[in-house]
Amino acid sequence: MILNYTYRIYPNNQQAQLLDEWLETLRLSYNHALRELKDWIASRKCPIDRCSLESEYIMSADYPFPSYHQQQNNLPKAKKDFPRLKSVPSQVLQTNIRRLHDAWDFFRHRGYGFPRFKKMGQMKSFLFPQFRTNPITGWHIQLPKLGKVEVNLHRPIPDGFTIRQIRIVKKAKGWFAIITLYADVEIPSPSPRGRAIGVDVGLLSYLATSDGFIEPGRKFFKTEQSRLKVLQRRLAKKQKRSKNYEKARQKVEKQHNHIAFKRKDYQFKLAHKLCDMADTIFLEDIDFRTMAKGFLGKHSLDAGFGQFRTILNFVGGKRDVFVGEVDHRGTSQTCPNCRITVKKKLSDRKHSCPECLYEVDRDVASAQEICNRGIETYRGTPEKQEIGSQVEVSGAMCLDNWRRGAMLIREDEKPALYR
Repeated sequence: MILNYTYRIYPNNQQAQLLDEWLETLRLSYNHALRELKDWIASRKCPIDRCSLESEYIMSADYPFPSYHQQQNNLPKAKKDFPRLKSVPSQVLQTNIRRLHDAWDFFRHRGYGFPRFKKMGQMKSFLFPQFRTNPITGWHIQLPKLGKVEVNLHRPIPDGFTIRQIRIVKKAKGWFAIITLYADVEIPSPSPRGRAIGVDVGLLSYLATSDGFIEPGRKFFKTEQSRLKVLQRRLAKKQKRSKNYEKARQKVEKQHNHIAFKRKDYQFKLAHKLCDMADTIFLEDIDFRTMAKGFLGKHSLDAGFGQFRTILNFVGGKRDVFVGEVDHRGTSQTCPNCRITVKKKLSDRKHSCPECLYEVDRDVASAQEICNRGIETYRGTPEKQEIGSQVEVSGAMCLDNWRRGAMLIREDEKPALYR
């Protein structure tokens, strides 16, 4: 079992200055390794019978590809030519090269996204890959070549877990340590069981569940946008690369961090609330990247639905709650009671079925249909039993009651439910 815990650390001025120097040194070594990789590729692109119109760096035909192992083995030689590299722990330098080649392998796998050179200040993190002993002692964390750094251990390390690696991250709000914990236990994945609910996300209300719970919409970016606009105007008036420009840029970055932290904290609390409500949760398999390209793209990005789905999967795995995805097509256009298609516009916020006369909020109806499809997909129950169990939870009449009511209507008699 692997867990990642994030803690705030408070290095003193000397340690913070050393960390900044390390990040800059790692940036230069990353760019140097990437330059070597690009030169090797460029020297192999030129046709063999004619020269390129652009100048190319010529390498001999037997020069090997600058792989991870080759560039890692060249680090001891590079330390002699560049003494600056000696100040950074050797394993941190190796993981920095590994970071480049992971990006290169990812580019080869998907066909786009070639690694880019990092500008000044763009290197934000580095990794300590292993520790022989527990580096946390009390309220301090012991890091190689850095010494003891004060850490806010707001939650203790669980018993039975060992510290595998630590990543140091620099943000505008300060320095953070992401500690990877490992335990030699295997926990089975949650399975569908118990009480099931469907969850429909949206912009008007952040989410609605199949049992009628509606979470009001939250606009994290929009509420803080006025302050961000003021800071960005001040930044635009500063002379670039000046000290005042850097101070104003850090304030803008802090404001963005503040918005992101608020959103993430809210989503974690909401995920735990959903896990308290049910043992099985069903969501739509929407690609939220397409929503971000529409006319409501700004609000979709502000809501962070993709991040919320990832957080809900993580929280559900920790709390033994099954989280499954179902087909999203037509969930808002289907009656959850009789399963016929009921066309609605985006402005129609009420579901009213002309066949079974079932009326409910549009988002709640969509969540009930999501729950129906989830039970059909993951539990494999017959359709009638599935519909009956879901509508009983929602307080609507089941399919058999609807059929009896329809028969009474044909006989010009009103069903008891609507008297």
